[in-house]
Amino acid sequence: MEIKADVTLPHERELVFVTYRDRMDELSNHLPNIRSIRVKDRKERADGTVELVNEWIGGGDIPAVARSFINETMLKWTDYATWRSSSFTVDWYTDVHAFPGAIESRGMNRYLLAPGGMKLEIRGQLRCDPTKIPGVPRLLHGTVAAAVERVLVGSVQTNLVAVGKSVGKLLGNR
Repeated sequence: MEIKADVTLPHERELVFVTYRDRMDELSNHLPNIRSIRVKDRKERADGTVELVNEWIGGGDIPAVARSFINETMLKWTDYATWRSSSFTVDWYTDVHAFPGAIESRGMNRYLLAPGGMKLEIRGQLRCDPTKIPGVPRLLHGTVAAAVERVLVGSVQTNLVAVGKSVGKLLGNR
């Protein structure tokens, strides 16, 4: 299923790109669904490319009663991203800890010039392999995959827009 989200910010493209890449851990303060974002690894190449591995922990606004049914693993994911400052692009993929190999999410973000600022264009794909989710009967594989993809894509798109807007807050929207 396609992931598609756009965020326009009244700031210079390079400033947004660098803020997004280098200050991700500060963004969780502006995201109600995220408890923390932690940089696990960072590699900088001579050509200006930066490879980042960030661990996200969600669940900031999950009601206490629901938390008793959700274990910590279900709220974690690891984001692997290659940032190319020469083209203002980011290739990314996500590893969801709860169901290893069941959810595949990958794509590319482009930071584009726009009137009065810049536009962040987020494009990707999310696929669910229900055979890797314990307890899903074979008869329901198609139904479960479609439902999981629909729910996750909606949530992911909402969160991606929220992250983009939080960069605007961090920079002080004009």
